[in-house]
Amino acid sequence: MKVLKFGGTSVGSAERIKALLDIVNPNERQIIVLSAVAGTTNALVEIAQAFTAGDKDKADALISALHVKYDALVAELFTTDEGLKNGKELIDYHFGLIASFSNQLFTPIEEKIILAQGELISTTLFHFHLTELGIRSKLLPALDFMKIDEDNEPKIDFIRDNLNELLLQSSDHNFFITQGYICRNAFGEIDNLRRGGSDYTASLIGAAIGADEIQIWTDIDGMHNNDPRIVNGTRPIAHLSFDEAAELAYFGAKILHPQSVFPAQRFNVPVRLLNTMEPQAPGTLISKEGAAKGVVRSIAAKDGITAIRIHSSRMLLAYGFLRRVFEVFERYKTPIDMITTSEVAISLTIDDTTYLTEIEQELKDFGSVEIDREQTIVCVVGDFGLDTHGYASRVLDAVKHIPVRMISYGGSNYNISMLLQTEYKVEALRSLHNRLF
Repeated sequence: MKVLKFGGTSVGSAERIKALLDIVNPNERQIIVLSAVAGTTNALVEIAQAFTAGDKDKADALISALHVKYDALVAELFTTDEGLKNGKELIDYHFGLIASFSNQLFTPIEEKIILAQGELISTTLFHFHLTELGIRSKLLPALDFMKIDEDNEPKIDFIRDNLNELLLQSSDHNFFITQGYICRNAFGEIDNLRRGGSDYTASLIGAAIGADEIQIWTDIDGMHNNDPRIVNGTRPIAHLSFDEAAELAYFGAKILHPQSVFPAQRFNVPVRLLNTMEPQAPGTLISKEGAAKGVVRSIAAKDGITAIRIHSSRMLLAYGFLRRVFEVFERYKTPIDMITTSEVAISLTIDDTTYLTEIEQELKDFGSVEIDREQTIVCVVGDFGLDTHGYASRVLDAVKHIPVRMISYGGSNYNISMLLQTEYKVEALRSLHNRLF
């Protein structure tokens, strides 16, 4: 069985939804994972923000505008009276549900319910569309099997057991449709896997059922060797290892959710990145084997980074100092991206600044603290194992005219990372591309 995930642009219009039948095969055993229609999640976020702010008039206006767009989508997607009736009733139900929150105390629980409506609508619309065409399909409610724990980590055993039970109950079906992104949390409440989480859903499903392949369909023909929005002459990469793909996804390659590689890697399920707009393009294959050794594969950049430097003479020859510093970040559940140390200082980076004020205050107990915002991590990914040489000098030579704040090399066999001010990002990406490719 294959798992095929389609992003928001792939279901962004009635035309695109209809075109999915040029890619999927209802006669094969497949699970189709759908995101919300393009633009929907952003609109739902705005609606939730208006409710949170107590601005019911703004929320009502936003709901009405989105409702009108979906009415037009339904009118274009369906051709029979029955199809139009089903589509209209579906849209009216979900938008009635969203509007009902204007009369309630609005909390993060209600916000998560609103954000889930996009995927619930898109999957049911596709199911109704197939029904109108006489094509048999089965809706698998993600809220019945996709679950995270108290630390927002997926409960793999729960997902596997409940999903396989649902598939067993529908053994007379080949073609299944489910929602990306949404799940239930440890308390049974509706929650989500964060933005871009539909990739993660597909990977978790593929791992749970031992799929033959996971296919991630977007509007880009595979993972490129640099950011094509910034750098001219980029090209898609034919083959990546799981480790290389994970580094690229985490450090800024937008085509893939950062966590989506790990379930597939753990259960050795190949992942293929493909382009809905060009279905014949080979895309990128991600697998255990990877490609040639000792080769620079790609360059990625991650914005929104904050650098923190702690300087303290108490570090010198002291044990336990790093542990106490890291415990501050652990208490506030704030991950660290990069870290470098010297005898009397630690420099590290974070991308989640929710608790930055509290973290800074606690770190001042250890020594002086400097914070730099508007930073970017530029990551060069390839095979940089112990038996390779010369790559670090080539990378640094390419950016010798750019101020580099931090360098991380050797922590992983697959990346060389540098921290620099965001204003130098474009120049760094272009210079690295010219030097390395």
